[in-house]
Amino acid sequence: MKNVIILGASGNIAKHVIDILVKKDDIDLTLFLRNKNRLKNTNVSKSRIIEGDVLAYDQLKKAIAGKDIVYANLSGALEALAKNIVRAMKETGVRKIIFICSIGIYDVPLKPVLEPYRKAADVIEASGLEYTILRPTWFTNADEVDYETTRKGKPEKGSVISQKSLATLITKIIESPEKYVHENLGVNKPNS
Repeated sequence: MKNVIILGASGNIAKHVIDILVKKDDIDLTLFLRNKNRLKNTNVSKSRIIEGDVLAYDQLKKAIAGKDIVYANLSGALEALAKNIVRAMKETGVRKIIFICSIGIYDVPLKPVLEPYRKAADVIEASGLEYTILRPTWFTNADEVDYETTRKGKPEKGSVISQKSLATLITKIIESPEKYVHENLGVNKPNS
């Protein structure tokens, strides 16, 4: 049984991840979000729901304790959020994190809107944790699973990725957390 916590569980990508994970008997799922009324999933009866704020360190640390995998699906003050997550994981002995960033965070010059994503990625990479950073292209609502990845340092490809595709990749990493350890991957639809 893997103990998984989703931070920012009301997000669009998280919704798809939850829909996949709730069907798996070997996943003990905890959903962490500020307001449980924002959950878009209809089937969360097997999940534990915790209302809290990632910036509220004590709430976060308590929620993360005992988990095997942290999947962070966040927006806002990303650098501060990343620092809190890393600190909580280190203090509770949790090793694996999947962190969603953005395409373009290694472009020069860096667009100001992407600076928080870059800073958060830098925090995660320097953490010493078993991280997987995903840098998706723009999201679509297409009902398809079709993606490819590019490693950090290689030119990013594509312009779009379906939310369902990204969620599928995330769940594969959760199912096999030894894959993509210390990886920082661009994710896109091939030929997009």
